[in-house]
Order: sequence, then structure tokens, then C-alpha cells
Amino acid sequence: MAGSVLLALGLLGTTGTLVPLMGYSVRAASGDSMTPGHAQGDLVFFEEAGPDEVRRGDIVLFRAPAPAGQETMERVMGVGGDTVACCGSGERVTVNGKPLREPYLRDGDAVGGAPPYDVKVPDGQVFLLGDNRMDSLDSRFFEGGGTVPVAAVKGRADDTAVPMLLVAGVVVSGLALLTGAGLGLSGWVAGRPRARAAGQFPARPPGAPPTAPARPTGRQ
Repeated sequence: MAGSVLLALGLLGTTGTLVPLMGYSVRAASGDSMTPGHAQGDLVFFEEAGPDEVRRGDIVLFRAPAPAGQETMERVMGVGGDTVACCGSGERVTVNGKPLREPYLRDGDAVGGAPPYDVKVPDGQVFLLGDNRMDSLDSRFFEGGGTVPVAAVKGRADDTAVPMLLVAGVVVSGLALLTGAGLGLSGWVAGRPRARAAGQFPARPPGAPPTAPARPTGRQ
């Protein structure tokens, strides 16, 4: 009984946590462009995000254009219709003329030694910057105006506890599933009738009359 209950709970739990987890991917940060928030080698969960779900401030995984040309992650600073501009030493990045407060920056450096820029983001594009502006190959250096098609975005970083809780749910449910299956198998084996060895017969109950010998069927 206990095995059946655990088996059912394990199946339900595994299905209920594994299906949502399929909407995530995991990548290791390949460089230092997003330090101090995400250092090189850190594992980051990325949730699938459609073109209409990408917002300013999101850390996204995307395929970078030349000269990078590889899968990387940066922070979205502007979406279609925004104007992103920067700046002299000690100044801030502005979006649509408003200076941004960026507490995530490494050493508080919004410029990173790059030359000034003033970019109007076309519709369907995004402008991206790393949090470590001194060591980030981002929209300031991409060819073709610096912006990236929003369709190139493969996922949005999820730094909440949700993906870890889903992983923990899969592990716990999987253990329940295996335990239930083990208990069920043990019960099935224990309930099987055991075969008697050759010549083995049940013992005669106490007080029972002796069994008459078999009468020969042939003549002597």
C-alpha cells in the first residue's frame, strides 16, 4: 500500500516539476562581462522568453553578432524606440534622456573607457551592455550599429529561487518514485507462492491417522 502511494506521488511530483523545468536552460558564464553579479564559471538559469517578453534591465542569453559571434549574456539597456547614450568619465548611461541608476556595475563604472555613443534602437532590436564595462564586448562594439535582433535572444536569466525549487522537486519526487517502485517490487516478490522442492510434502498435523501405503496395482 505504502509503495503504491509513494509511486503515485512520485509520478505526479516528477511530472509536475519536470514539465515547468523544461522551459529553462542552464549556462555557465563564459567571461567576466557580467561581474560582480555573475562571475566566470557561475551557472545561470535562463527562462525561455519570447520577443514581446524582453524588457529593459533583463540579463539575456543571445547569439552576439560580429566580432564576438558567440553565445553570450549581457543586460538589456534599451528596446525598440529607446535612445541609449553615454557619456564622459564619471557620468551615467541615459535612456531617453534620463540617467540610469546602476547599482550592479563593477566599481560603479558606467563608461568603461569606451568612446561616447548615442543610439536610437530600431523596432525589433535591443541594445545590450555588460555590467563590467571595462571588460565587456557588447553593443558598444558590435558591427551594424550595435543593436541585436530581439529574435536572437534565447532566454532571460532567472535569479529567483524558482528554478532551484523545481530542481529540488524533481529530485525529491524521483526519490519517492524509486522508493515506491522498490517497495512495490519487494511486496510482489514476497507475495509469490514458493515452489516446493522435489519430494517435499507438508508435515502431517499432530493426531492425524497414518497415511495408508499405496496399494500396488500390478500382480506379483
